[in-house]
Amino acid sequence: MSGTDSNCLLFAGPTLYGADLDFRTRGVTLLPPAGRGDVERIVAGHRPGVLALADGVFHQRLAVGHAELRAALSAGWEVWGLCSMGAIRAYEMRHVGVRGYGRVYRRFLRHVDFRDDEVALLHEPEPPYRALTEPLVHTRSWLAALVRRRVLSVAEGRRVIERLASAWYGERSLGRVRELVLEHAPGRAAAIEAALADFDRHRLKSRDLADFLRERPWAAGARGGDGRAKLSGAGRPSASGRRRGGRSAGRRTAARS
Repeated sequence: MSGTDSNCLLFAGPTLYGADLDFRTRGVTLLPPAGRGDVERIVAGHRPGVLALADGVFHQRLAVGHAELRAALSAGWEVWGLCSMGAIRAYEMRHVGVRGYGRVYRRFLRHVDFRDDEVALLHEPEPPYRALTEPLVHTRSWLAALVRRRVLSVAEGRRVIERLASAWYGERSLGRVRELVLEHAPGRAAAIEAALADFDRHRLKSRDLADFLRERPWAAGARGGDGRAKLSGAGRPSASGRRRGGRSAGRRTAARS
């Protein structure tokens, strides 16, 4: 049995793609995206500590379960959820002790129609888990910036979102996003291409994870849900009343990240 009291065990994959982080100096042990039974195995083999769920698979394996997260809490673990599958589970289990963190988690709290498939993508099955498609939550942020800069009208931005939201998440590549935007605004190609070059700043899940690792809310003894804006989510509808999204990922690995 190994102790984890001063360490954070982090399940992450594609959300970390391209990040230059030294986990050894951050008190973090990196684990692959979580599937059903992974949390249960950690709890069985370690003393209670801190567990953070960012990325999780759901196609080639069953998704990480509510029961194993509840068992971790009962065993004395501090459990955080953020970015992707972690944000979903944190929202669903916020009233039983799972702590949510970041921008994506706050979207689940504040928008009742924010669907699970907003954070879904396809990625390569092995490290470094390179993303093959773009989560809709990132594209929403990017399109909102285009509307603010008047590159797109509100109506044009809405139509692009509607097209993407009605599609399988495995078809939401950045190339497809580009095609749809140019279809609605062919005369603004230069501005659109310039905005695409700055797309990284709209990858909210990666920004959430970088903030989480920098702020280390588990080490600071943060309490009350989100590490920066302590949102409890009280009074919101249960997860069963929210819309679900996504279809089979086909031959490729799929992860919520």
